Amino acid sequence: METLSTFAPTLSQRRLRRLEYDQLVSLGAFDGEKLELIRGALSTMSPTRPSHSYVIQELTARFIIGLRGRAILRVQSPFIATDDSEPEPDFAVVPSDDYASEHPDEATLVVEVAESSLRYDRDVKGPLYAESQVGEYWIVAIERGCIEVYRDPADGRWNTSFIVGREGSVAPLAFPDLVIPAGAILPPPK
Repeated sequence: METLSTFAPTLSQRRLRRLEYDQLVSLGAFDGEKLELIRGALSTMSPTRPSHSYVIQELTARFIIGLRGRAILRVQSPFIATDDSEPEPDFAVVPSDDYASEHPDEATLVVEVAESSLRYDRDVKGPLYAESQVGEYWIVAIERGCIEVYRDPADGRWNTSFIVGREGSVAPLAFPDLVIPAGAILPPPK
């Protein structure tokens, strides 16, 4: 008996380009859905848990004050990554500009808050942000109680990475005076 997997090697998929995706969004094709375009495919976004919201709340407070007049903090907003990708990172620190007609395509820092998405944020989004020449990428790993920091993008990968534990702190390369204590933004251990 033949199954669908028998035919899988001969099947091809039509990937969306970012401009096609943006046109569909403008037409209201995905209203009410939490989606992002990753490598030409529509990816559903996980529901937000209280601990995820807590990290966003704490980071937003620190970034808003620390970046005032120097850059723009975009929270859970689209970012133009590649021709076939428009992720919606939890945070993107982008140059001061007018983004009323187009999403930003450069960032000094992108932050993802990972609760159930750690592997995806590390293995799928990480290389995507490196390929897009984002200056720096952080993953706030809630379950692990740490911040994974990735720097020096080249050829779709990060050349430098390290982990900041709950007792440590980290500052964005572009804004070294904006020191973020990991323990202040991570939810208390369970």
